[in-house]
Amino acid sequence: MDSPRRLEEIFAHFPGIGPRQARRFVYYLLSKSPSFISEFTSLVEEVRKASSTCNSCHRLFMFKSIASSLCTICSDPQRTQTTLMIVARDSDFETIEKSGAYQGLYFILGGTVPLMDSEPEKRIRLQVLLEHISNSSTVSEIILSFNTTPDGEHTANIVRNAIQALSLSRPITVSILGRGLSTGAELEYVDSETIRSAFKNRA
Repeated sequence: MDSPRRLEEIFAHFPGIGPRQARRFVYYLLSKSPSFISEFTSLVEEVRKASSTCNSCHRLFMFKSIASSLCTICSDPQRTQTTLMIVARDSDFETIEKSGAYQGLYFILGGTVPLMDSEPEKRIRLQVLLEHISNSSTVSEIILSFNTTPDGEHTANIVRNAIQALSLSRPITVSILGRGLSTGAELEYVDSETIRSAFKNRA
């Protein structure tokens, strides 16, 4: 496979990008100057080297020192320690955090589970999440925040059942985002006002 075709294949794996858009990306890059390409590749390398995965919530963040292991959210003592919101991806976290409606902690599950998938552990950080909850002494409410799609609702059921099956020394309330999110909505594209309404009316 030649280099342009391989690059096109890589772009096609980006979220929401199809083969035609991937081809346009390749042609766009081929039309740019060597200095642009050099800056582009350097920035990708710099961002990758300067990013890390939080040891607690598992989201990607830009760390300030090599010793950083927690993101700014998880290391902030002002955040509400009793609530834990579970989202599928980093982009969902960004949308909810931007709304300003939630001041607790997060856990990035790493994706969702398709309806017909019989091995959810291979798709999401389910066991890591359960260990995180079991080891926490402060969390009293868990908010499931997934897309209101079949896969999102299926994932919510899997996570809810797994949490309820845990033998914990304290009661934990499991809720989901409420009215405000229409069926089929993807959190990444929901506006802040809708997020605030859904958070306020969680059930």
